[in-house]
Amino acid sequence: MSSVPERASSAPKQSVVNWVLTLLFNVALPLITYNVLADHGVGDLAALLASSVWPALQLLATVLRARHVDEFSIFVLILMALGIIGSLVFNSPRLFLIKEAAVTGLFGVVLLGSLLFGRPLMFYFGRKFATDGSREQVAHWNGLWHHAGFRRFQRVLTLVWGASFAGEALLRIVLTYLLPIGPMVVVNNVLPLVVLAALIFGTIRQGRKMGEAAERRRAAEEAGTTSQAHAV
Repeated sequence: MSSVPERASSAPKQSVVNWVLTLLFNVALPLITYNVLADHGVGDLAALLASSVWPALQLLATVLRARHVDEFSIFVLILMALGIIGSLVFNSPRLFLIKEAAVTGLFGVVLLGSLLFGRPLMFYFGRKFATDGSREQVAHWNGLWHHAGFRRFQRVLTLVWGASFAGEALLRIVLTYLLPIGPMVVVNNVLPLVVLAALIFGTIRQGRKMGEAAERRRAAEEAGTTSQAHAV
């Protein structure tokens, strides 16, 4: 009898652990690996190839442990592959900055393009970070798609994220031609983080509002059912 509440109470902790591991293997470790190798004179292409090992490892571990594909790791690998291709094509500092912005812009375009399909990409990214990866929670998240409000929220979310990334990338490309290389390097590193932080904050805030509204509707429906039962 106690296994159900224990499993429910451990779910948020497991979700946080998964979230931390995802950021570690897909963001922190690749970035550290790239910077360390670059500081020691390793070429851009070799550093990018070495950095891509970390998300590949998490992808393999997820497949072996949970028997499902980690969409987020796959997307990070795709972005890294684009970076590797870009490092072969762009060989000037200004073009390299444009390449970095173009990758972000491509991410935005892909998000917008996913709106043409059954479920947008933010639905899958949300499932990655809002669940602990267990079959029960994944099934619960998938079941939320049957609610019109949830579908609308995921599509609006995808539209906002896609347009924000595409717009931010376009702004960086324009600024690359207007600003000197030194200041542009700072802008290139800071602006994506500011946009991402704003998107995450807005998503969490709207998600909480949506959850609270759903709880109020559920409480109202239960109250109505109870009053009808008493009337009978």
